[in-house]
Amino acid sequence: MNTENINTLGELKKSGWKSKSIKDELRDNLKANIKNGKDSFTGIHGYENSVIPELERAILSKHNINLLGLRGQAKTRLARLMTGLLDEYIPYVSDSEIHDDPLAPLSRTAIELIKEHGDDTPISWLHRDDRFYEKLATPDVTVADLIGDIDPIKAANLKLSYADDRVIHYGMIPRANRCIFVINELPDLQARIQVALFNILQEGDIQIRGFKLRLALDMQFVFTANPEDYTNRGSIVTPLKDRIGSQILTHYPENIEIAKTITQQEARNDDRIKETVYVPELAKDLLEQISFSARDSEYVDEKSGVSARMSITAYENLLSTAERRSLMNGDDKTAIRLSDFAGVIPSITGKIELVYEGEQEGAAFVANELIGDAIKTLFPSYFPELKKLKKPDEETPYDKLVEWFFNNDALELLDELNDSDYKALIDQVTPLEDLVQKHQPETSKEDRYFLKEFILWALVEFDKLSKKRFTEGYQFNDLYSDFVKGI
Repeated sequence: MNTENINTLGELKKSGWKSKSIKDELRDNLKANIKNGKDSFTGIHGYENSVIPELERAILSKHNINLLGLRGQAKTRLARLMTGLLDEYIPYVSDSEIHDDPLAPLSRTAIELIKEHGDDTPISWLHRDDRFYEKLATPDVTVADLIGDIDPIKAANLKLSYADDRVIHYGMIPRANRCIFVINELPDLQARIQVALFNILQEGDIQIRGFKLRLALDMQFVFTANPEDYTNRGSIVTPLKDRIGSQILTHYPENIEIAKTITQQEARNDDRIKETVYVPELAKDLLEQISFSARDSEYVDEKSGVSARMSITAYENLLSTAERRSLMNGDDKTAIRLSDFAGVIPSITGKIELVYEGEQEGAAFVANELIGDAIKTLFPSYFPELKKLKKPDEETPYDKLVEWFFNNDALELLDELNDSDYKALIDQVTPLEDLVQKHQPETSKEDRYFLKEFILWALVEFDKLSKKRFTEGYQFNDLYSDFVKGI
Protein backbone atom coordinates (compact mmCIF):
# COMPACT_ATOMS: atom_id res chain seq x y z
CA MET A 1 0.00 0.00 0.00
CA ASN A 2 1.27 3.46 -0.95
CA THR A 3 1.10 5.33 2.34
CA GLU A 4 2.28 8.69 0.95
CA ASN A 5 -1.13 9.56 -0.49
CA ILE A 6 -3.16 8.52 2.55
CA ASN A 7 -3.18 11.29 5.13
CA THR A 8 -6.78 11.43 6.37
CA LEU A 9 -9.29 9.00 7.77
CA GLY A 10 -11.45 9.33 4.66
CA GLU A 11 -8.56 8.43 2.36
CA LEU A 12 -7.77 5.45 4.57
CA LYS A 13 -11.34 4.15 4.30
CA LYS A 14 -11.30 4.52 0.50
CA SER A 15 -8.04 2.55 0.29
CA GLY A 16 -9.79 -0.50 1.73
CA TRP A 17 -7.36 -0.83 4.64
CA LYS A 18 -8.66 -3.11 7.40
CA SER A 19 -7.75 -3.15 11.07
CA LYS A 20 -5.74 -6.11 12.29
CA SER A 21 -4.42 -6.92 15.76
CA ILE A 22 -0.67 -7.12 16.25
CA LYS A 23 -0.90 -10.82 17.07
CA ASP A 24 -2.74 -11.41 13.78
CA GLU A 25 -0.08 -9.41 11.95
CA LEU A 26 2.65 -11.59 13.41
CA ARG A 27 0.70 -14.76 12.73
CA ASP A 28 -0.22 -13.93 9.12
CA ASN A 29 3.27 -12.79 8.14
CA LEU A 30 4.85 -15.82 9.81
CA LYS A 31 2.47 -18.12 7.92
CA ALA A 32 3.54 -16.47 4.66
CA ASN A 33 7.24 -16.86 5.54
CA ILE A 34 6.83 -20.55 6.42
CA LYS A 35 4.94 -21.23 3.17
CA ASN A 36 7.63 -19.46 1.15
CA GLY A 37 10.53 -21.06 3.02
CA LYS A 38 11.75 -17.68 4.28
CA ASP A 39 13.79 -17.47 7.48
CA SER A 40 12.00 -15.22 9.99
CA PHE A 41 14.93 -15.13 12.44
CA THR A 42 17.99 -14.46 10.33
CA GLY A 43 21.26 -14.32 12.26
CA ILE A 44 20.15 -16.75 14.99
CA HIS A 45 22.26 -19.91 14.95
CA GLY A 46 21.84 -23.20 16.78
CA TYR A 47 18.12 -22.77 17.47
CA GLU A 48 16.84 -24.11 14.15
CA ASN A 49 15.49 -27.35 15.63
CA SER A 50 14.77 -26.25 19.19
CA VAL A 51 13.91 -22.67 20.13
CA ILE A 52 12.73 -21.27 16.79
CA PRO A 53 10.06 -23.95 16.14
CA GLU A 54 8.69 -23.36 19.66
CA LEU A 55 8.72 -19.59 19.14
CA GLU A 56 6.92 -19.95 15.81
CA ARG A 57 4.29 -22.16 17.41
CA ALA A 58 3.76 -19.55 20.12
CA ILE A 59 3.32 -16.79 17.51
CA LEU A 60 0.88 -18.92 15.52
CA SER A 61 -1.04 -19.48 18.77
CA LYS A 62 -1.07 -15.68 19.39
CA HIS A 63 0.54 -16.14 22.81
CA ASN A 64 2.44 -13.73 25.00
CA ILE A 65 5.88 -15.27 25.42
CA ASN A 66 8.46 -15.78 28.16
CA LEU A 67 12.00 -16.62 26.98
CA LEU A 68 13.74 -18.42 29.83
CA GLY A 69 17.48 -18.97 29.69
CA LEU A 70 20.91 -18.09 31.04
CA ARG A 71 22.81 -14.94 30.10
CA GLY A 72 24.00 -14.51 26.53
CA GLN A 73 21.49 -16.84 24.85
CA ALA A 74 20.06 -14.29 22.37
CA LYS A 75 16.74 -13.87 24.20
CA THR A 76 16.43 -10.14 23.50
CA ARG A 77 17.76 -10.64 19.96
CA LEU A 78 14.91 -13.05 19.25
CA ALA A 79 12.37 -10.53 20.54
CA ARG A 80 13.81 -7.74 18.40
CA LEU A 81 13.72 -9.91 15.28
CA MET A 82 9.97 -10.36 15.76
CA THR A 83 9.52 -6.82 14.39
CA GLY A 84 10.35 -8.29 10.98
CA LEU A 85 7.03 -10.16 11.15
CA LEU A 86 5.03 -6.95 11.49
CA ASP A 87 3.42 -5.11 8.57
CA GLU A 88 5.77 -2.48 7.21
CA TYR A 89 3.47 0.43 8.12
CA ILE A 90 0.29 0.86 10.14
CA PRO A 91 -1.88 4.00 10.34
CA TYR A 92 -2.67 5.79 13.58
CA VAL A 93 -4.51 8.94 14.59
CA SER A 94 -2.00 11.80 14.41
CA ASP A 95 -0.82 13.11 17.79
CA SER A 96 -2.34 10.08 19.58
CA GLU A 97 -0.27 9.13 22.62
CA ILE A 98 -1.15 5.45 22.26
CA HIS A 99 -1.08 5.02 18.46
CA ASP A 100 -4.89 4.78 18.20
CA ASP A 101 -6.17 2.71 15.31
CA PRO A 102 -8.15 5.23 13.17
CA LEU A 103 -10.89 2.63 12.60
CA ALA A 104 -11.02 1.50 16.24
CA PRO A 105 -9.83 4.35 18.51
CA LEU A 106 -9.33 3.70 22.23
CA SER A 107 -8.35 6.97 23.89
CA ARG A 108 -10.77 9.81 24.57
CA THR A 109 -8.47 12.17 22.69
CA ALA A 110 -8.65 10.14 19.48
CA ILE A 111 -12.38 9.46 19.81
CA GLU A 112 -13.17 13.16 20.24
CA LEU A 113 -10.80 14.11 17.41
CA ILE A 114 -12.58 11.75 15.00
CA LYS A 115 -15.97 12.93 16.26
CA GLU A 116 -14.98 16.52 15.55
CA HIS A 117 -13.21 16.14 12.18
CA GLY A 118 -14.77 12.96 10.77
CA ASP A 119 -13.13 11.82 7.52
CA ASP A 120 -10.79 14.80 7.65
CA THR A 121 -9.11 13.45 10.79
CA PRO A 122 -5.36 13.49 10.09
CA ILE A 123 -3.53 10.17 10.28
CA SER A 124 0.14 9.25 10.37
CA TRP A 125 1.99 6.03 9.57
CA LEU A 126 4.15 4.04 11.99
CA HIS A 127 7.01 1.91 10.63
CA ARG A 128 7.55 -1.54 12.09
CA ASP A 129 11.04 -0.58 13.32
CA ASP A 130 9.37 1.95 15.62
CA ARG A 131 7.01 -0.64 17.08
CA PHE A 132 9.47 -2.18 19.51
CA TYR A 133 9.55 -1.07 23.14
CA GLU A 134 11.93 -2.48 25.73
CA LYS A 135 12.19 -2.09 29.49
CA LEU A 136 14.80 -3.61 31.77
CA ALA A 137 13.15 -4.74 34.99
CA THR A 138 14.91 -3.20 37.97
CA PRO A 139 13.78 -2.90 41.60
CA ASP A 140 13.15 0.83 41.18
CA VAL A 141 10.58 0.44 38.37
CA THR A 142 7.18 1.79 39.47
CA VAL A 143 3.60 1.31 38.37
CA ALA A 144 3.67 4.90 37.12
CA ASP A 145 6.60 4.03 34.83
CA LEU A 146 4.81 1.10 33.25
CA ILE A 147 1.10 1.91 33.48
CA GLY A 148 0.83 5.64 34.17
CA ASP A 149 -0.17 8.20 36.80
CA ILE A 150 -2.20 11.36 37.34
CA ASP A 151 -0.46 14.44 35.94
CA PRO A 152 -1.21 17.47 38.18
CA ILE A 153 0.32 19.90 35.66
CA LYS A 154 -1.98 18.63 32.92
CA ALA A 155 -4.94 18.94 35.30
CA ALA A 156 -4.01 22.55 36.09
CA ASN A 157 -3.45 23.54 32.45
CA LEU A 158 -6.72 21.97 31.29
CA LYS A 159 -8.54 23.12 34.44
CA LEU A 160 -9.79 19.61 35.10
CA SER A 161 -10.32 17.77 38.36
CA TYR A 162 -8.35 14.68 39.30
CA ALA A 163 -11.55 12.70 38.69
CA ASP A 164 -11.28 13.31 34.93
CA ASP A 165 -9.45 10.62 32.96
CA ARG A 166 -7.91 13.29 30.69
CA VAL A 167 -5.44 14.18 33.47
CA ILE A 168 -3.79 10.77 33.21
CA HIS A 169 -0.21 10.59 31.94
CA TYR A 170 0.20 7.22 30.23
CA GLY A 171 3.16 5.00 31.09
CA MET A 172 5.32 2.92 28.78
CA ILE A 173 2.84 0.09 28.23
CA PRO A 174 -0.14 2.14 27.00
CA ARG A 175 2.25 4.17 24.82
CA ALA A 176 3.39 0.87 23.30
CA ASN A 177 -0.14 0.07 22.10
CA ARG A 178 -0.04 -1.91 18.84
CA CYS A 179 3.65 -2.66 19.42
CA ILE A 180 5.91 -5.42 20.74
CA PHE A 181 6.73 -4.71 24.38
CA VAL A 182 9.66 -6.53 25.99
CA ILE A 183 10.34 -6.67 29.72
CA ASN A 184 13.84 -8.02 30.28
CA GLU A 185 14.76 -9.91 33.47
CA LEU A 186 11.14 -10.16 34.61
CA PRO A 187 11.90 -11.79 38.01
CA ASP A 188 13.73 -8.60 39.02
CA LEU A 189 10.42 -6.73 38.85
CA GLN A 190 8.89 -6.33 42.31
CA ALA A 191 5.89 -8.57 42.95
CA ARG A 192 3.49 -5.64 43.34
CA ILE A 193 4.58 -4.32 39.94
CA GLN A 194 4.06 -7.74 38.37
CA VAL A 195 0.55 -7.76 39.81
CA ALA A 196 -0.18 -4.53 37.92
CA LEU A 197 0.29 -6.48 34.66
CA PHE A 198 -2.48 -9.02 35.40
CA ASN A 199 -5.37 -7.09 33.91
CA ILE A 200 -3.42 -5.87 30.90
CA LEU A 201 -2.55 -9.42 29.89
CA GLN A 202 -5.96 -10.94 30.52
CA GLU A 203 -8.83 -8.47 30.83
CA GLY A 204 -7.49 -5.62 28.73
CA ASP A 205 -7.99 -2.78 31.17
CA ILE A 206 -5.67 -0.62 33.26
CA GLN A 207 -6.05 0.85 36.72
CA ILE A 208 -4.37 4.10 37.76
CA ARG A 209 -4.97 5.55 41.24
CA GLY A 210 -8.62 4.52 41.35
CA PHE A 211 -9.32 4.99 37.64
CA LYS A 212 -10.39 1.83 35.86
CA LEU A 213 -10.06 2.45 32.15
CA ARG A 214 -11.36 -0.08 29.71
CA LEU A 215 -8.48 0.19 27.27
CA ALA A 216 -8.31 -2.94 25.17
CA LEU A 217 -4.62 -2.46 24.48
CA ASP A 218 -3.40 -4.37 21.44
CA MET A 219 0.05 -5.63 22.35
CA GLN A 220 2.48 -8.48 21.94
CA PHE A 221 4.30 -9.04 25.24
CA VAL A 222 7.66 -10.78 25.33
CA PHE A 223 9.33 -11.39 28.68
CA THR A 224 12.86 -12.64 29.30
CA ALA A 225 14.08 -14.29 32.48
CA ASN A 226 17.18 -15.99 33.81
CA PRO A 227 16.66 -19.22 35.82
CA GLU A 228 19.28 -17.96 38.27
CA ASP A 229 16.96 -15.09 39.18
CA TYR A 230 14.36 -17.47 40.58
CA THR A 231 16.57 -18.14 43.55
CA ASN A 232 18.93 -15.17 43.75
CA ARG A 233 16.81 -12.09 43.22
CA GLY A 234 13.17 -12.94 42.84
CA SER A 235 10.62 -14.91 40.85
CA ILE A 236 7.71 -14.53 38.49
CA VAL A 237 4.53 -14.48 40.57
CA THR A 238 2.34 -17.48 39.80
CA PRO A 239 -0.77 -15.62 38.53
CA LEU A 240 1.38 -13.67 36.05
CA LYS A 241 3.12 -16.81 34.88
CA ASP A 242 -0.32 -18.35 34.37
CA ARG A 243 -1.24 -15.49 32.02
CA ILE A 244 1.83 -15.94 29.79
CA GLY A 245 0.87 -18.28 26.97
CA SER A 246 4.22 -19.93 26.15
CA GLN A 247 7.45 -20.30 28.09
CA ILE A 248 10.36 -21.19 25.82
CA LEU A 249 13.72 -22.46 27.06
CA THR A 250 16.83 -21.13 25.33
CA HIS A 251 20.28 -22.75 25.44
CA TYR A 252 23.94 -22.28 24.57
CA PRO A 253 25.47 -23.48 21.25
CA GLU A 254 25.67 -27.25 21.15
CA ASN A 255 28.98 -27.46 19.29
CA ILE A 256 32.04 -25.40 18.40
CA GLU A 257 31.02 -24.84 14.77
CA ILE A 258 27.81 -23.08 15.78
CA ALA A 259 29.66 -21.08 18.44
CA LYS A 260 32.27 -19.98 15.87
CA THR A 261 29.56 -18.82 13.49
CA ILE A 262 28.00 -16.68 16.23
CA THR A 263 31.34 -15.17 17.28
CA GLN A 264 32.38 -14.31 13.72
CA GLN A 265 28.99 -12.68 13.14
CA GLU A 266 28.95 -10.61 16.33
CA ALA A 267 32.60 -9.61 16.82
CA ARG A 268 33.10 -5.88 16.26
CA ASN A 269 36.26 -5.67 14.18
CA ASP A 270 36.51 -3.81 10.90
CA ASP A 271 37.99 -5.13 7.67
CA ARG A 272 41.32 -3.44 8.33
CA ILE A 273 41.99 -5.79 11.23
CA LYS A 274 40.85 -8.78 9.19
CA GLU A 275 43.29 -7.81 6.43
CA THR A 276 46.13 -7.32 8.92
CA VAL A 277 45.65 -10.35 11.18
CA TYR A 278 45.40 -13.94 9.99
CA VAL A 279 43.49 -16.25 12.34
CA PRO A 280 44.05 -20.03 12.04
CA GLU A 281 40.92 -22.17 12.36
CA LEU A 282 42.48 -23.95 15.33
CA ALA A 283 42.75 -20.59 17.14
CA LYS A 284 39.02 -20.01 16.57
CA ASP A 285 38.24 -23.51 17.84
CA LEU A 286 40.36 -22.99 20.94
CA LEU A 287 38.63 -19.72 21.66
CA GLU A 288 35.20 -21.37 21.60
CA GLN A 289 36.40 -24.38 23.57
CA ILE A 290 37.33 -22.03 26.42
CA SER A 291 33.62 -21.20 26.84
CA PHE A 292 32.63 -24.86 26.67
CA SER A 293 35.28 -25.69 29.28
CA ALA A 294 34.09 -22.83 31.50
CA ARG A 295 30.54 -24.20 31.50
CA ASP A 296 31.88 -27.51 32.84
CA SER A 297 34.52 -26.06 35.16
CA GLU A 298 34.42 -26.78 38.89
CA TYR A 299 35.55 -23.20 39.48
CA VAL A 300 32.68 -21.54 37.57
CA ASP A 301 29.12 -21.18 38.84
CA GLU A 302 27.07 -23.19 36.34
CA LYS A 303 23.83 -21.55 37.50
CA SER A 304 25.09 -18.20 36.23
CA GLY A 305 26.10 -19.59 32.87
CA VAL A 306 28.86 -18.41 30.56
CA SER A 307 27.59 -15.87 28.06
CA ALA A 308 28.32 -16.08 24.34
CA ARG A 309 29.59 -12.53 24.84
CA MET A 310 32.69 -14.00 26.47
CA SER A 311 33.80 -15.63 23.20
CA ILE A 312 32.89 -12.51 21.24
CA THR A 313 34.91 -10.11 23.40
CA ALA A 314 37.74 -12.63 23.72
CA TYR A 315 37.95 -12.87 19.94
CA GLU A 316 38.06 -9.08 19.67
CA ASN A 317 40.85 -8.96 22.26
CA LEU A 318 42.74 -11.74 20.47
CA LEU A 319 42.74 -9.80 17.21
CA SER A 320 43.71 -6.60 19.00
CA THR A 321 46.64 -8.35 20.72
CA ALA A 322 48.09 -9.38 17.36
CA GLU A 323 47.27 -6.01 15.78
CA ARG A 324 49.07 -4.13 18.58
CA ARG A 325 52.15 -6.31 18.10
CA SER A 326 52.18 -5.71 14.34
CA LEU A 327 51.88 -1.95 14.90
CA MET A 328 54.79 -1.97 17.35
CA ASN A 329 56.97 -3.93 14.93
CA GLY A 330 55.89 -2.09 11.80
CA ASP A 331 54.60 -5.30 10.20
CA ASP A 332 51.90 -5.01 7.54
CA LYS A 333 50.54 -8.44 8.33
CA THR A 334 50.77 -10.93 11.16
CA ALA A 335 49.13 -14.13 12.37
CA ILE A 336 47.60 -15.13 15.66
CA ARG A 337 49.96 -17.02 17.99
CA LEU A 338 48.91 -19.21 20.86
CA SER A 339 50.84 -16.93 23.20
CA ASP A 340 48.46 -14.15 22.08
CA PHE A 341 45.80 -15.87 24.19
CA ALA A 342 47.28 -14.05 27.18
CA GLY A 343 45.41 -11.07 25.75
CA VAL A 344 41.99 -12.73 26.13
CA ILE A 345 42.30 -13.21 29.91
CA PRO A 346 40.62 -9.85 30.73
CA SER A 347 37.64 -10.95 28.63
CA ILE A 348 37.37 -14.19 30.58
CA THR A 349 37.79 -12.80 34.09
CA GLY A 350 35.09 -10.21 33.52
CA LYS A 351 32.52 -12.66 32.19
CA ILE A 352 32.52 -15.62 34.59
CA GLU A 353 30.99 -15.98 38.03
CA LEU A 354 33.23 -18.06 40.30
CA VAL A 355 32.22 -20.45 43.04
CA TYR A 356 34.04 -20.36 46.39
CA GLU A 357 36.94 -22.54 45.17
CA GLY A 358 37.39 -20.32 42.15
CA GLU A 359 37.41 -17.18 44.26
CA GLN A 360 40.11 -18.73 46.43
CA GLU A 361 42.30 -19.47 43.40
CA GLY A 362 41.66 -16.12 41.74
CA ALA A 363 40.05 -15.16 38.44
CA ALA A 364 43.34 -14.98 36.51
CA PHE A 365 44.31 -18.49 37.66
CA VAL A 366 40.93 -19.85 36.55
CA ALA A 367 41.24 -18.12 33.16
CA ASN A 368 44.61 -19.78 32.56
CA GLU A 369 43.19 -23.11 33.68
CA LEU A 370 40.37 -22.76 31.14
CA ILE A 371 42.84 -22.01 28.33
CA GLY A 372 44.87 -25.05 29.34
CA ASP A 373 41.79 -27.25 29.50
CA ALA A 374 40.75 -26.12 26.03
CA ILE A 375 44.16 -27.10 24.68
CA LYS A 376 43.99 -30.53 26.34
CA THR A 377 40.50 -31.11 24.96
CA LEU A 378 41.35 -30.34 21.32
CA PHE A 379 44.88 -31.79 21.18
CA PRO A 380 43.84 -35.44 20.59
CA SER A 381 41.95 -34.35 17.48
CA TYR A 382 45.24 -33.29 15.87
CA PHE A 383 47.99 -35.42 17.36
CA PRO A 384 48.43 -38.79 19.11
CA GLU A 385 47.11 -38.88 22.65
CA LEU A 386 49.49 -37.92 25.42
CA LYS A 387 49.44 -40.04 28.54
CA LYS A 388 50.79 -38.79 31.82
CA LEU A 389 51.93 -42.28 32.77
CA LYS A 390 53.69 -44.70 30.45
CA LYS A 391 55.34 -48.06 30.76
CA PRO A 392 59.14 -48.24 31.28
CA ASP A 393 61.07 -48.02 27.98
CA GLU A 394 57.84 -47.27 26.09
CA GLU A 395 58.48 -44.88 23.22
CA THR A 396 56.13 -42.01 22.39
CA PRO A 397 55.93 -39.69 19.36
CA TYR A 398 57.05 -36.84 21.61
CA ASP A 399 60.26 -38.31 22.99
CA LYS A 400 62.52 -36.45 20.55
CA LEU A 401 60.82 -33.16 21.37
CA VAL A 402 61.22 -33.67 25.11
CA GLU A 403 64.83 -34.74 24.52
CA TRP A 404 65.48 -31.54 22.52
CA PHE A 405 64.53 -29.43 25.52
CA PHE A 406 66.62 -31.63 27.80
CA ASN A 407 69.69 -30.99 25.64
CA ASN A 408 69.10 -27.32 24.81
CA ASP A 409 68.43 -24.05 26.55
CA ALA A 410 64.91 -22.91 27.29
CA LEU A 411 62.77 -21.46 24.49
CA GLU A 412 61.63 -17.92 25.24
CA LEU A 413 58.76 -16.52 23.18
CA LEU A 414 58.42 -12.82 23.90
CA ASP A 415 55.00 -11.25 23.43
CA GLU A 416 56.23 -8.52 21.08
CA LEU A 417 58.56 -10.57 18.86
CA ASN A 418 58.28 -9.64 15.20
CA ASP A 419 57.15 -12.41 12.86
CA SER A 420 60.55 -13.30 11.44
CA ASP A 421 62.20 -13.64 14.88
CA TYR A 422 59.21 -15.62 16.20
CA LYS A 423 59.38 -18.09 13.32
CA ALA A 424 63.15 -18.41 13.62
CA LEU A 425 62.84 -19.37 17.30
CA ILE A 426 60.11 -21.94 16.61
CA ASP A 427 62.16 -23.41 13.74
CA GLN A 428 65.05 -24.04 16.15
CA VAL A 429 62.92 -26.72 17.80
CA THR A 430 63.36 -29.13 14.90
CA PRO A 431 61.22 -32.04 16.23
CA LEU A 432 58.14 -29.79 15.93
CA GLU A 433 58.35 -29.78 12.14
CA ASP A 434 58.61 -33.58 12.08
CA LEU A 435 55.49 -33.94 14.25
CA VAL A 436 53.45 -31.58 12.09
CA GLN A 437 54.68 -33.20 8.87
CA LYS A 438 53.84 -36.70 10.11
CA HIS A 439 50.46 -36.12 11.76
CA GLN A 440 49.11 -32.97 10.04
CA PRO A 441 50.81 -32.94 6.61
CA GLU A 442 47.89 -31.09 4.96
CA THR A 443 48.24 -28.09 7.26
CA SER A 444 48.64 -24.83 5.34
CA LYS A 445 51.82 -22.79 5.60
CA GLU A 446 49.95 -20.02 7.44
CA ASP A 447 48.76 -22.43 10.17
CA ARG A 448 51.93 -24.43 10.77
CA TYR A 449 53.54 -22.14 13.34
CA PHE A 450 50.37 -21.93 15.41
CA LEU A 451 50.17 -25.73 15.31
CA LYS A 452 53.79 -26.03 16.45
CA GLU A 453 53.21 -23.74 19.41
CA PHE A 454 50.04 -25.70 20.12
CA ILE A 455 52.17 -28.82 20.58
CA LEU A 456 54.40 -27.04 23.09
CA TRP A 457 51.46 -25.81 25.16
CA ALA A 458 49.86 -29.27 25.07
CA LEU A 459 53.03 -30.96 26.32
CA VAL A 460 53.00 -28.53 29.23
CA GLU A 461 49.39 -29.42 30.05
CA PHE A 462 50.25 -33.13 29.97
CA ASP A 463 53.30 -32.57 32.23
CA LYS A 464 55.94 -33.32 29.61
CA LEU A 465 57.40 -29.80 29.52
CA SER A 466 57.35 -26.79 31.81
CA LYS A 467 56.08 -23.31 31.01
CA LYS A 468 56.60 -20.07 32.88
CA ARG A 469 54.97 -16.74 32.34
CA PHE A 470 57.22 -13.75 32.90
CA THR A 471 56.69 -10.05 32.29
CA GLU A 472 57.52 -10.06 28.59
CA GLY A 473 56.44 -13.50 27.44
CA TYR A 474 56.57 -17.28 27.98
CA GLN A 475 59.46 -19.64 28.63
CA PHE A 476 59.29 -23.35 27.69
CA ASN A 477 61.77 -25.76 29.19
CA ASP A 478 62.46 -29.34 30.16
CA LEU A 479 60.24 -30.49 33.00
CA TYR A 480 63.17 -31.14 35.37
CA SER A 481 65.41 -28.23 34.40
CA ASP A 482 64.75 -26.20 37.53
CA PHE A 483 65.36 -29.23 39.72
CA VAL A 484 68.68 -30.01 38.00
CA LYS A 485 69.77 -26.37 38.25
CA GLY A 486 68.92 -26.40 41.93
CA ILE A 487 71.31 -29.28 42.45
